[in-house]
Amino acid sequence: PRPPLMSPLAGDSATCLDAFVSISGKPHSTGSSERIQLSGMYNVRKGKIHLPVNRWTRRQAILCGTCLIVSSVKESQTGKMHVLPLIGGKVEEVKKHQHCLAFSSSGPQSQTYYICFDNFTEYLRWLRQASKVASQRISSVDLSCCSLEHLPANLFYSQDLTHLNLKQNFLRLNPSPSTSRALSELQRFTKLKSLNLSNNNLGDFPLAVCSIPTLTELNVSCNSLRSIPAAVGEMHNLQTFLLDGNFLQSLPDELEHIHQLSYVSLSFNEFTDIPGVLEKLTAMDKLCMSGNCMDTLNLQVLKRMPHIKHVDLRLNSIRRLEAEEIDFLHHVTQLDLRDNKLGELDATVFNNVEVLHCERNQLVTLKISGYFLKALYASCNGECQLWYCHCTWLSVRCFWSVVHWVCDSRKLEVLDVGHNQIRELPARLFYNSSLRKLLAGHNMLARLPDRLERTQVEVLDVQHNQLLELPSNLLLKADSLRFLNASANKLEMLPPATLSEETHSILQELYLTNNNLTDKCVPLLTGHPHLKILHMAYNRLQSFPASKMAKLEELEEIDISGNKLKAIPTTIMNCRRMHTVIAHSNCIEVFPEVMQLSEIKCVDLSCNELSEVTLPENLPPKLQELDLTGNPRLALDHKTLELLNNIRCFKIDQPSAGDASGAPAVWSHGYTEASGVKNKLCVAALSANNFCDNREALYGVFDGDRNVEVPYLLQCTMSDILAEELQKTKNEEEYMINTFIVMQRKLGTAGQKLGGSAVLCHIKHDPMDPGGCFTLTSANVGKCQTVLCRNGKPLPLSRCYVMSCEEELKRIKQHKAIITEDGKVNGVTDSTRILGYTFLHPSVVPRPHVQSITLTPQDEFFILGSKGLWDSLSMDEAVEAVRNVPDALAAAKKLCTLAQSYGCNDSISAVVVQLNVTEDSFCCCELNGVPPPSPGIFPQSVNVVIKDRPADALGMPSSSSGMASEISSEISTSEMSSEVGSTASDEPPQVAMNESSPAYPGEQRCMLHPVCLSNSFQRQLSSATFSSAFSDNGLDSDDEEPIEGVFTNGSRVEVEVDIHCSRAKEKQLLQVPVEASDEGIVISANEDEPGLPRKAEYSAMGTIGRRRGNGSVAPHERSHNLIEVATDAPLRKTGGYFAAPAQPDPDDQFIIPPELEEEVKEIMKQHQEQQQQQQQQKQYPMDHLADYYDTPL
Repeated sequence: PRPPLMSPLAGDSATCLDAFVSISGKPHSTGSSERIQLSGMYNVRKGKIHLPVNRWTRRQAILCGTCLIVSSVKESQTGKMHVLPLIGGKVEEVKKHQHCLAFSSSGPQSQTYYICFDNFTEYLRWLRQASKVASQRISSVDLSCCSLEHLPANLFYSQDLTHLNLKQNFLRLNPSPSTSRALSELQRFTKLKSLNLSNNNLGDFPLAVCSIPTLTELNVSCNSLRSIPAAVGEMHNLQTFLLDGNFLQSLPDELEHIHQLSYVSLSFNEFTDIPGVLEKLTAMDKLCMSGNCMDTLNLQVLKRMPHIKHVDLRLNSIRRLEAEEIDFLHHVTQLDLRDNKLGELDATVFNNVEVLHCERNQLVTLKISGYFLKALYASCNGECQLWYCHCTWLSVRCFWSVVHWVCDSRKLEVLDVGHNQIRELPARLFYNSSLRKLLAGHNMLARLPDRLERTQVEVLDVQHNQLLELPSNLLLKADSLRFLNASANKLEMLPPATLSEETHSILQELYLTNNNLTDKCVPLLTGHPHLKILHMAYNRLQSFPASKMAKLEELEEIDISGNKLKAIPTTIMNCRRMHTVIAHSNCIEVFPEVMQLSEIKCVDLSCNELSEVTLPENLPPKLQELDLTGNPRLALDHKTLELLNNIRCFKIDQPSAGDASGAPAVWSHGYTEASGVKNKLCVAALSANNFCDNREALYGVFDGDRNVEVPYLLQCTMSDILAEELQKTKNEEEYMINTFIVMQRKLGTAGQKLGGSAVLCHIKHDPMDPGGCFTLTSANVGKCQTVLCRNGKPLPLSRCYVMSCEEELKRIKQHKAIITEDGKVNGVTDSTRILGYTFLHPSVVPRPHVQSITLTPQDEFFILGSKGLWDSLSMDEAVEAVRNVPDALAAAKKLCTLAQSYGCNDSISAVVVQLNVTEDSFCCCELNGVPPPSPGIFPQSVNVVIKDRPADALGMPSSSSGMASEISSEISTSEMSSEVGSTASDEPPQVAMNESSPAYPGEQRCMLHPVCLSNSFQRQLSSATFSSAFSDNGLDSDDEEPIEGVFTNGSRVEVEVDIHCSRAKEKQLLQVPVEASDEGIVISANEDEPGLPRKAEYSAMGTIGRRRGNGSVAPHERSHNLIEVATDAPLRKTGGYFAAPAQPDPDDQFIIPPELEEEVKEIMKQHQEQQQQQQQQKQYPMDHLADYYDTPL
């Protein structure tokens, strides 16, 4: 029996739940309800799932208000409806069925409905919304993000509400329909304690809330308020008053009547000074005025507020502190001055300060009283100092003074001086008995104090310095040290932890990645028996003795990647708590005994030399990831594969079909992903080497921060959206921006309160210009970014829009968004441009940063990384780290390992795409010269620089092999074959030249587009060699070696023809017609078409043609008379050669019949005589050349 449809005014508690559902009686149309959140037709089952009498049927299911409504008629949207109240009930996942949820009501007579959804997306939407409803209480109503323009009528069915959340709607003070309920109706809730009206853009303060006597918390943030009425003084019970994100410049004096008011937030308004009324609110202990317009801090005002202990003045424009006639401010214990414009800070007046934040200022000197200091944060000041003062020693002097000031502090617990220019730390800093955490990474420390006495430091971070060694007694004296990170230094040895067999070390985490450690340091690790995490990746280890591993019994995570280990010791089985083993990029040949560990979760043995895998009968129960990619000799039988496929994430190399065309790959990629400390993989990667079945590629990285839904949706959807946008426009910026905007819309409900960063990289070329240059277009939002390695240097292709960007901060302030203390918009995201989070619009937008660049031979690779990667590595460091790694997969693995060792606890994804752009597919004319050869892991490309020449000189283009040549008198006319084919390679995009200039002396051009002289006849002939009919091997009787560019096949010879082009400024540009086929790209000549210009027009192509069945590279449909073809060939004009047709015509392609060989020899002989005469006269009169010389030959 189904539960009856209850009346909204019934007396039991279940009715109060339905009081707020806009359904009374039987709904005649489910689609007319304003409270419907989700609906659809799904497989539904009622009652206990294991009973056979209850069967699955297709029914209409609706999540409406606080109830689940299920149709009682199969496949119908009308008729009787079963109503299941969800408040206080349960929404649980059913593991026995895919995408299935169990909905249960509360109470002794609870009912349960099981719903199987069609896909994972629908499943997530219902789980999210229904869980929110089930967690609600009857006295609390959450109507946030419901697009409400007025208060719904059913909201007032129960006037016993104590908590009402109406944020992120479109509520108005006076809605247009007279029947609509305005905010003035809120005074009917006589028991209301908490009211949230934030982000509604009200414009004026709702006076009705002043009549609610029980109100203790009121949030009217982000409502474009310009004033607060005096009536607020009537709310005598108010304790929390949030006014952030408005346009307030003053406060009413009536606030002093609210004696219980203990918290007033005034952040991101337009105050230029501290309001005087706050002096009378003695219950307040925190001053929250970040993001205002203060340029001077008057300490006299603070002196009159002895009840204030915490001062938050972030993100103002404070340049100085006005401290006239001020001795000390004893009451201030926490001072936050981050992101201001302070050049110097004398904080000695705050003599009792315990926590001081002054990051990201322009500090030259910092003075502070450190007697009670517990935490000092002064990072990211050194660069600003260097920028303004242009000297290193001043920055060093600045932070020498900081260190000396704090050395004598008796309560200093945390000291963060990272990312500065500090070269040395004083020894007495370590003697501070209260110091527990010292963060001095990313400095210029060459050494630490040599002899240390006993220190109480528990966390020591000295990564990214220039340390050659650690103090010899550091680990002996630091009895309390639990965490040590000395990665990215130049360490060759470790200090001992004990001088005897007994040790007092409590070290638990040791990070030594990217040093020069050898096997000699491994025995010293046994002095740390409580070690849990050990990272020694990318050192010089060749072995790890089994006896030493056996003593590390408490080890849980080990990373020894990037060394030269040939095996992992079998004594790793003694580490019973081991859950992560990372040992990629070694020389391991034998599969380790890690599968015997019961707690093992992640094993990474990629990029090794494994040949087989030995597995137990049963896999470890907690094993979630096994990575065996990059082991070329690994061969797994069917039984092993079937067993390993049961792992949630099992990676192995897939058999590659290779490139069917046989051409060398222009790009290749490798990628890796790693979950964070919470074991959730919140990142995803996209890779398509052959995007849209064309010579294009698409790569992407997506980061959901802490959610897994958005990265998954982006990975599955974004490539299809981009493919659709490419059909609409070819403009890079347009189709990238449209892709992100459409993706934002397709996120739907998942993108309302969730979001994610994304970066896309698209490699393409003009499909109408197969020989054109490749273009790399990058688009990103959030903190996913791309960097290109060009000539060994990083070239950023992305931009990270965060609060540190002045234009973004200005835009955020204009929209009156709130930036919390952790630097996030409304406490949600630290990126101002990101996908999703639609409830933060217009502060957070999905518009990407788009940048396009033409790929050159100097481009070695590019990196796509998630937020976790770039938070841990700089772009310079990332490029330098993988530049000499020949394998893309190993390079991506290295980046991930380095980031984790440097302190990243988030999910990480990295994609490395290696490039091999050759000279014949790159034009550098627009770069005003030919760039130098490409360094790095790829072979250097030959370059040609055309030097200065007189105006009447003939340009000498280079062939595809990098050597300039032409048909000279040394080649006999008898060396012409009976069959000649003309093939074409990649053609670059055509760019105009200056017509008025007759020559371009000194101008450097690329090999595809050499200098063209408008007053000279230039024949672009390649390294063509012809064979005699009397020669079997294609060699002349005087030749000893085959000539370059000739491919012999018995008596037939294929010729490598390289026809270059130069660029001319014409009103109408011509494109070279090509025919792409399995046999190669064939270029053909045709008659001039009417209306085509006859200026200097050259078409560039050069590649090796594929042999036809008759030995020619030209199609053999028809034979042509050479004289007829020459007669029909386009006529030569001054400064020109021939105009290529718009489309290739098979009838215009030709071969040389054997019977015309003698006639061709005579033609070539006459041509050579003409050339010799021209060279003697040092000039080239164009009008005296015969037209029949101007043939496609």
